[in-house]
Amino acid sequence: MIATKFTTVDAYINAFSGIQKKKLEEMRKIVQQAAPKEATEVISYNMPAIKTSAVLVYYAGYAGHIGFYPTGSPIKVFADRLTDYKTSKGAVQFPLDAALPKSLIKEMISYRAKAEAMKAKIKKEESSRKKTVTKK
Repeated sequence: MIATKFTTVDAYINAFSGIQKKKLEEMRKIVQQAAPKEATEVISYNMPAIKTSAVLVYYAGYAGHIGFYPTGSPIKVFADRLTDYKTSKGAVQFPLDAALPKSLIKEMISYRAKAEAMKAKIKKEESSRKKTVTKK
């Protein structure tokens, strides 16, 4: 793949071929199915991502794996189910020669969506309190 600044998820995925493209298309479908209805696809850090009030997860294609970036918390929460995969603080590597663990990916996205919804709710409540205090 040529170093390119991507502006759409379609352009990103179409820059790949073969098994990488197939796995990226599959990952995209899983992510879209698991994300909340209001979520939108974006390119962030030059990778496909899904976003509500904040990015929930990113994913990317590599020579031997699909990188999945749900941030650090889900890696800890689902650690016992990630033992078959190479992981780091905020990433999981799913090998190209193995099936993507659809239910696990969906659960991790759901976890992230709930966490971000809670953060957004708290932020909104804090903002409302500040406005109320300011008006007095």
